[in-house]
Amino acid sequence: MSENIKTGTVSTDSFTLDYVKFGHGKNVFVILPGISVLSVMNFADAVADAYKVLTDDYTVYLCENRIQLTSTASIQEMAEDTSAAFKAMGFDKVTLMGASYGGMTSMLIAAEHPDQIENLILCGTSAYVSDECYHMFDKWIGLTDAGNAEELYLDFGKTVYPAEIFEQSRDVLADMAKSVTEEDLKRFRLYLESIRGFDVRDRLKEIQCPVFIASSSDDKVFGEEGPLTIAKGLAACPDLRTKMYDGYGHAVYDTAPDLKERILRFLKREPEPGE
Repeated sequence: MSENIKTGTVSTDSFTLDYVKFGHGKNVFVILPGISVLSVMNFADAVADAYKVLTDDYTVYLCENRIQLTSTASIQEMAEDTSAAFKAMGFDKVTLMGASYGGMTSMLIAAEHPDQIENLILCGTSAYVSDECYHMFDKWIGLTDAGNAEELYLDFGKTVYPAEIFEQSRDVLADMAKSVTEEDLKRFRLYLESIRGFDVRDRLKEIQCPVFIASSSDDKVFGEEGPLTIAKGLAACPDLRTKMYDGYGHAVYDTAPDLKERILRFLKREPEPGE
């Protein structure tokens, strides 16, 4: 890990949140990532490089709540835990970016603790989970129960990435699967189970801060409907920006090449070129 990246842990009464931080800006930018089989801390250098455009204005925190294996926590409870962790870290207001699962958590935090959130950025996420999504999640749960890490990794990668990127990454994903432990699989399963019943469509009106929504029309997890539903629910938001890409898949937060620059323009309230 680069010497410019610092690691840390904050604990509350109910859970532990690990994080890495980088940048030197006076403002706080927190990333809540989507679920992954392996810890996102393994990819801290790549994340720091991707978000370097923000580091003059922000200190960036990549956070990961490694859900306890004995937990039966819902995503609602994890949102409360994460909010408590922000307070324990001494944050007054944060710019919060949530990717996929992290976006679900972020919407709950912004609705229930509006005083904590200065800006909200939602990428590749949805305000609810459809029956079709649950069928997909149940397939992944079956693979975790069978201990089939390689097939899980490949199916997950094929689902979240565009076909070209997946084919380029197939061997890397298969190799990464070799390091997956039984504990990793159990934790991934718990994350999937925690999503059941998630639906915040009627809570979106409680979000009071400026919001930027980024998605891709070829998202195989939430489709176009997921982010469009969020935008509809935020119609009264005083400052709402949306960007629907095409061809970057569910993992638009990783694959869209200009997303970080768009985020920075949103935070600075600058218009998009040509608009």
